[in-house]
Amino acid sequence: MSQSRTNYTSRFAIDPVAAAAMGTDELRHNFHIEDLFQPGRISLTYTHYDRMIVGGAVPIDAPLQLEAIKPTGTKDFLDRRELIAVNIGGAGVVTAGGQPHELQLRDMVYLGMGSKDVSFASVDKAAPAKFYLLSAPAHQAWPSRLIRIGDARRLDLGSKDSCNERSIFQFIHAEGAKTCQLVVGMTQLAPGSVWNTMPCHVHDRRIEAYLYFDLAETARVFHFMGEPDETRHIVMGNEEAVLSPGWSIHSGAGTSNYAFIWAMAGDNVYYADVDPVALDDLR
Repeated sequence: MSQSRTNYTSRFAIDPVAAAAMGTDELRHNFHIEDLFQPGRISLTYTHYDRMIVGGAVPIDAPLQLEAIKPTGTKDFLDRRELIAVNIGGAGVVTAGGQPHELQLRDMVYLGMGSKDVSFASVDKAAPAKFYLLSAPAHQAWPSRLIRIGDARRLDLGSKDSCNERSIFQFIHAEGAKTCQLVVGMTQLAPGSVWNTMPCHVHDRRIEAYLYFDLAETARVFHFMGEPDETRHIVMGNEEAVLSPGWSIHSGAGTSNYAFIWAMAGDNVYYADVDPVALDDLR
């Protein structure tokens, strides 16, 4: 029997009162996710926030098979789940049910509930693919679909004056590919811009996760979280993720420009379903 190349950890849900009392190490232990992209492995974090799974897959010499893990409680990983894989590395291939999907940098593929024999491969092991994985429970088997970065719905927002000039790429939206819970997109900040999602908001009906990438090794993003009147921050490096419960703001400022992938799961897939937070109310 071959040795598994999948490892996973679990994160329990934390309430806002408990989070407000946490120090730096406790905040990082509960909300920060590092070591997502380990060569030759699939690394998964199973969360108790809407049962979202956040992970990474970096195939090198051979394809990596998506295996069921104990928390899913199923024979195959996607028996009762859907999955999105976004490629932030070299060219790669995601295969499901014998159907290959070729992903270039910043392309994504959606795999519907019931997809079988899912694997991840790199075209060139010298420039391996890096698949960012997001999964949530599903109630219906929507068709799998490849969405290239050029096909995403693009919004250009912000300004140089407010240091938040950015391009938003909505991979999943109401007029596009159908999903049960997952909503995923990508934001690219322009040179000279560092702020994301400010003014900020909360959305009690959805968890959100951010993956920060395209960040220089010597640069950092200060990610802000917590209730609006009880904020905290976590210092983020390149290719690190952070969990944002429904009660928490999610915003950040970097020491340089960067990109990030945002993903949500929960009761509502509509972008307008948020509760804005005025700057005057932040503490």
